[in-house]
Amino acid sequence: MLLAVACLGQFMVLLDSTIVGAALPDMQERLHTRLSGLQWIVDSYVLLVAMLLLSGGVFADRFGRKSVFLAGVAVFTAASVLCSAAPTLGWLIAGRVLQGVGAAALSPASLALLAAAYPVPQERVRAIGLWAGFSGIGLAAGPLAGGILVDAFSWPAIFLVNVPIGAILLLAGLRVLAESRNPGAPAIDVPGTVLSVLGVGVLTYGLIEGGSRGWTSPPILGSFAAGVVLLAAFVAVEARTATPMLPLRLFRQRLFTVANTAMVVVGFALMGSAFFFSQFFVYVQGASILRAGLQTLPSSLAMVVVSPFAGRLAARYGFRIVVTAGLVLAGLGLLTMGFAHADTAYANVWWRLAVVGVGFALTMSPLTGAAIQAVGPREGGLASGISSTTRQIGAVLGVAVLGAVVRARESGGASFGAGLDSAFLTAGAVTLVSAVFTGLWLVRSKPARPRPPRQEAAESSAATSSS
Repeated sequence: MLLAVACLGQFMVLLDSTIVGAALPDMQERLHTRLSGLQWIVDSYVLLVAMLLLSGGVFADRFGRKSVFLAGVAVFTAASVLCSAAPTLGWLIAGRVLQGVGAAALSPASLALLAAAYPVPQERVRAIGLWAGFSGIGLAAGPLAGGILVDAFSWPAIFLVNVPIGAILLLAGLRVLAESRNPGAPAIDVPGTVLSVLGVGVLTYGLIEGGSRGWTSPPILGSFAAGVVLLAAFVAVEARTATPMLPLRLFRQRLFTVANTAMVVVGFALMGSAFFFSQFFVYVQGASILRAGLQTLPSSLAMVVVSPFAGRLAARYGFRIVVTAGLVLAGLGLLTMGFAHADTAYANVWWRLAVVGVGFALTMSPLTGAAIQAVGPREGGLASGISSTTRQIGAVLGVAVLGAVVRARESGGASFGAGLDSAFLTAGAVTLVSAVFTGLWLVRSKPARPRPPRQEAAESSAATSSS
């Protein structure tokens, strides 16, 4: 029963991450917003998840995994109600921010509950495999469920679907979950967390609003300058604190640095392009929202089917070969999407989406495995959590940057479809460059020098729940 509760919690988070994409065209019409508004609807959520994920794991270990999990479910569910009732774009973005806070608490706590409940390594691996597989169904179900709900009830329905799931989780969680803590968990890195949220947040603001306000306008230049200063301060703080949320020493290992750099690109290209898939079918090809939700399925289905095999392939052929091949496939798939137009038959589009999904599915698990291998077994959980965080940061930047590409083309007189072509081509080119990067540099290095045993164990335990 505990396993079912943990799986259902992660299912809800991943369902929400893909169901929103299907509703974006309806949101744009009913909320009378521009492309930048849609970017904020997505990025306000992803930004909070990215920046709070590691801290959420530490919170769970320090204050109780059951308590943090249930608090995360309660916040996520309440925020979903707020999103569904939002009368304006501003209220919807506020609800998405709260959803991000809830997701950053419940997601790592659900994994920490499993780790505590299954101390035997083989049983734990089996439980985490079920957790990942079941939650992956949410990833694939999102576009279809979103299309059906929006077609029948309009966009608020995609958030109301979380309410019964959240209620079940709260009632079942109170009864079946056992409380557990890690007495040796490190302190919360409050300065690092605040600086990371503000730094990435103001950079995202500049990227999203630069197209409409002007790239040389004082607010945009000021946001870029503030972002650089805040992130520099973050690096300085992390280098000095005893228990940083992001131990910079790990990046001395080439394998760790290359793996996380590639993971940023994966998040950038995957989330940035997926943001436009439904819009391509609705605005360029004239499909209904329900049909668009169905038409985007090949990408997410391919990821769900191929992902379980990626780790095995990496174990057999090595990280470098599998990741590089995956990035090449994904990059080529995105490039071909850049040549799909209004009159391109769906029979000539679905396979492009499938190639993108297969390519990215081959990269994520091996890249996380490479990061874990670089630091050694005692810090594997920390490395996994950082890998998830870098992917989310890439997702924030992907939505912002590729949206800026589309707006730049439109401001030059091009159509929205032409702007999408440029965005897909940009994502494909960045992915192929990353393939060259991993092909040359993704090789094994010696594990980083470990922390003192007591502190290292605390970091590893806390970060395990962040992965």
